[in-house]
Amino acid sequence: MATYQSPWMNEELQLFRATLRKFIQNEFLPQQARWCHQRSPDTEAWRAAGAMGMLLPDVPETYGGGGGSFAHECVVIEELAQAGINFGTANQSIVARYLLKYGSEEQKRRWLPAMARGEMVGAIAMTEPSAGSDVQAIKTSARRVGDRYVINGAKTFISNGLLAGLVCLAVKTDATVPAIKGISLLLVETANLAGYRVGHPLEKVGMHEHDTCELFFDEVSVPVAHLLGGVEGRGFSQMMEQLPCERLTIGVNAVTTAERAVAITSRYVQERMVFGKPLLDFQNTRFKLAECRTEAHIGRVFIDNCIERYMAGQLDDTTTAMAKYWLTECQCRVVDECLQLHGGYGYMMEYPIARMWADSRVQRIYAGSNEIMKEIIGWSL
Repeated sequence: MATYQSPWMNEELQLFRATLRKFIQNEFLPQQARWCHQRSPDTEAWRAAGAMGMLLPDVPETYGGGGGSFAHECVVIEELAQAGINFGTANQSIVARYLLKYGSEEQKRRWLPAMARGEMVGAIAMTEPSAGSDVQAIKTSARRVGDRYVINGAKTFISNGLLAGLVCLAVKTDATVPAIKGISLLLVETANLAGYRVGHPLEKVGMHEHDTCELFFDEVSVPVAHLLGGVEGRGFSQMMEQLPCERLTIGVNAVTTAERAVAITSRYVQERMVFGKPLLDFQNTRFKLAECRTEAHIGRVFIDNCIERYMAGQLDDTTTAMAKYWLTECQCRVVDECLQLHGGYGYMMEYPIARMWADSRVQRIYAGSNEIMKEIIGWSL
């Protein structure tokens, strides 16, 4: 089979990939076990990532970013997935996109350069204990008092929450109007912020090195100038505009993880002896891997098409929902089949396939559960 290459790849991106791969292998992989134990990467890792140029690679150089395209962001996601490292660069980029699209010039210059250097970690905070995919149901409030907003409420399952220096926070600024008109986004700078508290890193099934926390706001006061977009009530539409890109990055991770699972398992079944011969010699093994490889390749072609359309400004929300739904389902199917081919060893966390299996499950849940994705697709029928 001829080697497939994504049509959006070019020589410059290949060089970026090679440099990034070396950095991850030398700087991140040796720390992974310790990060898993402490449920978070180190502050120094963020600064190292910033110095390397893997944070905000598609943000203009004017604001401290790499000046590249969304393709550069995809390369970062792919290389982290290939290494089996869960690091919050995608969440950092999500906050940056909100700033780029809706932020004032002052907001962009205040926060983006620090985020690009890894000196400030960004987190997007939408989910609440009683409001997951249903963003309209959030209860965290922000009442205006003079030139300040006073925030009360709590958020949960917040990626990058432990080290977050800047939280893009969804709040209700007006409870008297329908939710889609009463939600706003506030940029909360957390350093030495009175009334702001971070819970302990949550004990997740997988993604142990990626910190996920609860955030608490008790009479937290921030300047009105930190309102994203300058006008109250635009938060819901801002989130709906940006969620498709987040879902697309999840699809990139899903495809890369499926490809990695097939590659790891293909090597394993050639080495594993069963009844005196390699496991690969059994027809069931070959058939299962043939199915997995085919699904992963279909996923790759689909995500590549989505990436090209997104960069051309032609990707619609329905197709993005299809990508998030189908590719994460594909990821979980492929990884599960590959774990099965590892037998008992596949259930041991020292084997990459076991960690991949545990890490993959959440992909079908966050950024809008796959059931919500099917609703979005259904609305287009």
